[in-house]
Amino acid sequence: MASFKPTKIPVYPKLGEKVTQETLYWKNYKAPVQIKEFGSVTNIDVSPVAPHNFAVTAFTRIHIYGPFSQEPVKTFTRFKDTAYCGRFRSDGQLLVAGCEDSVVQLFDVSGKVALRKFKGHTKAVHVTDFTSDRYQIVTGSDDYTCRVWDIPNATELTTYQEHTDYIRCGVTSKLNRDLFITGSYDHSIKLFDARVDKSVMTMDHGQPVESVLLYPSEGLLVSAGGRYVKVWDLLKGGQPLVSLRNHHKTVTCLCLSSSGQRMLSASLDRHVKVYNTTNYKVVHNFDYATSILSLALAPDDETIAVGMTNGILSIKHRKNPEESTELSGQHRRRPAYRVFVKGKNYIPQQDDYLVSKPVKQHLAQYDKHLKKFSASKALDTAMQSWIRQKKPEIPIALIKDLDRRGTLKNALAGRNEQEVTRLLNFLIGHLVDPRFTPVLVIAAEMMLDIYGSVIGQSSIVDRQLLRLHDLLEREIDYQQDLVEVLGMLDTVFACHLPRKEVPCLGVNRSNGLAKGETSASQPQFQAT
Repeated sequence: MASFKPTKIPVYPKLGEKVTQETLYWKNYKAPVQIKEFGSVTNIDVSPVAPHNFAVTAFTRIHIYGPFSQEPVKTFTRFKDTAYCGRFRSDGQLLVAGCEDSVVQLFDVSGKVALRKFKGHTKAVHVTDFTSDRYQIVTGSDDYTCRVWDIPNATELTTYQEHTDYIRCGVTSKLNRDLFITGSYDHSIKLFDARVDKSVMTMDHGQPVESVLLYPSEGLLVSAGGRYVKVWDLLKGGQPLVSLRNHHKTVTCLCLSSSGQRMLSASLDRHVKVYNTTNYKVVHNFDYATSILSLALAPDDETIAVGMTNGILSIKHRKNPEESTELSGQHRRRPAYRVFVKGKNYIPQQDDYLVSKPVKQHLAQYDKHLKKFSASKALDTAMQSWIRQKKPEIPIALIKDLDRRGTLKNALAGRNEQEVTRLLNFLIGHLVDPRFTPVLVIAAEMMLDIYGSVIGQSSIVDRQLLRLHDLLEREIDYQQDLVEVLGMLDTVFACHLPRKEVPCLGVNRSNGLAKGETSASQPQFQAT
């Protein structure tokens, strides 16, 4: 008697992402280190000097983390309310931050008490930054004003009241101490010159502006708001260059890679997109657990820090070449290899006796039922929720095997309302998949033949049958449209192909006969 052959599960093709050098570069990070903060992480700033510590603003505190530390090396808690926008000065020695109570505070990174307090705003200050000369501060507030402050004298130098809504983002020029840019919820982006009493350039983003970013050359400006990321040419008076809409929720923050050739954008849709700044195509994508509010990239792209709405700070560190070598060495251990190939080249001798050990056949649960000719139980086992959701190829293979055995109709018959609904749901979910269609069409026909007489007795089954009917109608319409489009394309291609005449060698075009050849129907005359 032949042994039972288990069901053969075919391997269907899968559409995986294309592996490029970009993918390999941005995937070369270790597992993320997650740190729980006291509130939503609204801002992350990287110190411009080594060792490039992170200033993380969350709730009423600003924590400073080392590149590889999981505990803060410094904490600033001198805030009466929620802190905003903690940023380092270009020398990494001072830190400025705004607050919900409208006070701007200046800290020494090596101290604890605020060195200066700047009072003048009437509402929360969400934007703070140092100018390039290190002696002034630019702030933006919910009172619709942006102000320039002098650090040594702790006095206000200039106030601009041109925005008509909250100012939630801003950036200062690193090449000119008098230039800075602000973005507001009034959809406008304004370029200010501290030597002039009003803005010198205005751009309309079309959505509330959440983040602005200057290129290192400062000829291009990037703004984020709504679902859009827009690039502006400042050298051409703020002319829009590119409008990107790769996120499906509000974009909250932007940053550039160390080389300036890649731009990153993060959004409330839990994704971080990496763009090529040459053509602004998305070259990679990071997924996170919840909505993202802040993003920072360390020099040389060694570390990616992301702050989320649930208070989680996620930090990814790039793998070192030595670590990659060690890990690869751990996976390929020579002793294990020798054990597996031992006796591979042994040649049996004439007097050797072969002692064979029976190999036990391990069958899946549905194959055990199938071996006992319990087709219905085998189908029920293969239709378990975790199998049909994660590995639909297993129920498909079993249905195909049952049809080959001629027992598929028996396996589908005699089921209650819940089981029929489960089968119909599976058919609806995978019937139009071209990989599974040839098998499931047979099962769908049998289901309609078996349970066609009970239509109208169950509202749930009737609803599923209507869904199946609508699905098939839509698929047929799609196929007809595709056939029509294919016919149009064939006509277009045929019209555009160059026509070439194929000459027939040795054929007289006047009568279609070869040279020296005469027709049999024509009389032959000979001269006498």
